[in-house]
Amino acid sequence: MNVLQQADSYLTFTLDTGLFAVNVTRVLEILEIKPLVKVPMSPLFMRGVINLRGNILPVIDARIKFGMADTPFTIDSCIIVMGIGSGKDPLLVGVLVDSVREVIEIREADIQPFTGIGAFCNSELIVGMGNTGDNFAMILDPDKVFAADELIILAAAS
Repeated sequence: MNVLQQADSYLTFTLDTGLFAVNVTRVLEILEIKPLVKVPMSPLFMRGVINLRGNILPVIDARIKFGMADTPFTIDSCIIVMGIGSGKDPLLVGVLVDSVREVIEIREADIQPFTGIGAFCNSELIVGMGNTGDNFAMILDPDKVFAADELIILAAAS
């Protein structure tokens, strides 16, 4: 008897040369780069805020958050709007990425635990490595990438 495995959908995006993924249930929309208003005294990774249909949306630069070099925006740069936190009113955050690739299906069996590499980086942020066929995508946990103390800063800014 063959049991079919449930596949989840993930939005893949790039930062530098890395391929990352986040479960599509956390993604609300993808925006082109808009003019950002810098918030004084905010952390370096917080690039600013934008007006999203009358609401203030904090925008986080994922490159800076992950300790990568800051680079100018390109035609492919975009903002992924994600819901962070659980509950009926998740905090909306814009995540600035180099490019969005595609939505892919990754079966649970194709997600390898992110172990052994933890000594070299903060593995708590990564759910696992998803096999995308010819590559691996680091599957992120948005709630851990944007820790609780940082959420308080973002909520205060917005």
